[in-house]
Amino acid sequence: MSDFSGMTSLNPGYRALVLGASGGIGGAFAAAIKADPNCGSVVELSRSVDGFDITDDASVGAAAAKLSEAGLKFDLILCATGALVIDGNGPEKTIKAIQGDVMAAQFALNAIGPALALKHFAPLLSNEGKSVFATLSARVGSIGDNKLGGWISYRSAKAALNQITRTSAIEIARLRPKSVVVALHPGSVDTGFSGGFSKAHDKIQPGESVAMMLSVLDGLEPAHTGGFFAYDGQPIEW
Repeated sequence: MSDFSGMTSLNPGYRALVLGASGGIGGAFAAAIKADPNCGSVVELSRSVDGFDITDDASVGAAAAKLSEAGLKFDLILCATGALVIDGNGPEKTIKAIQGDVMAAQFALNAIGPALALKHFAPLLSNEGKSVFATLSARVGSIGDNKLGGWISYRSAKAALNQITRTSAIEIARLRPKSVVVALHPGSVDTGFSGGFSKAHDKIQPGESVAMMLSVLDGLEPAHTGGFFAYDGQPIEW
C-alpha cells in the first residue's frame, strides 16, 4: 500500500468535503482524510445517508447552500460519485447494443452530476492557499488511449467529464489562482463498482487506491490544474 502521510501541501487544519461518501472509494477517501493529522474536519454527503442526489440540480444546490449558509469553505473537495453499471445495465460491447435511455443515464450520473457538483461547490473552495477539487474519471474515458473500443456510453460520459473538469479548471483559476482542479483515474478498484466487468487479479483495494490518489493530489501544483492523472501520478492523454 502507498504510504500516505497526509495532505501537507494544504493549510494545517484543512477542511475537506467528500461527495459520494457512502460508496467504496468515497468511504475510503473519508476514512483516510479523517486519519490525516493535518486535517481539521471532514464533511460527508451521500444519497443513502443525506438524500444527496448528484444528478439533481436542486438537491446539489440545496446541499451547497446549506454549507455556504454555515460559512464553510473547503481546501479539498472530492467528487467520488459514479457508476459503470446503472439499473442493471452494464457497458455495451458493440454499437448495436446502444440504448438511448441507458446512455442518458450514464451521462446523468458520470458527467452531468460532477458538472453540477462543480457548479455548486466550486464557490466553496477556499482562497487561502492551495485548494483542490478532484473528480473521479476513468482511463477508458481517454480518447487517445482507446485501443479496444466498446463501452461506448461509459467511455463517452467519462470523456465528457474530462472536458467538464478541464473547462471548469480554467474558469475557477481566474478567481482562485492557487486552485488545483483535476480528473483522477483510481484504477480498477475492488468495490463491486465494475459489476464483474474487470478481472479480479487486476483490482486494487480501495484504501490503496485512495492513499495513492491523495498523495498525487498533495504533490500537484496550480500549474497542473485542468489535468488528468492516474492513481500512480502519471498523466493520462485526453
